Amino acid sequence: MEFIGFTLETIGKILVAYTALRVHHRVWKEHSINKGVFRAMRREQIVGIIGIAFIIMGYVIQIPFKI
Repeated sequence: MEFIGFTLETIGKILVAYTALRVHHRVWKEHSINKGVFRAMRREQIVGIIGIAFIIMGYVIQIPFKI
């Protein structure tokens, strides 16, 4: 169970980092925020939220093994 918690937390961190990098790359590449960029940023925001949920779930699963 601790392995599952650690795995979820790691996947969550990777998703959040990926989301941040994609948003920065898209704005850097486009130099403006138009409708297409806004839609892509919205999708990336959802991936970031999923990543945060994985981090929280991983933390909750690991708590009993840390105490």
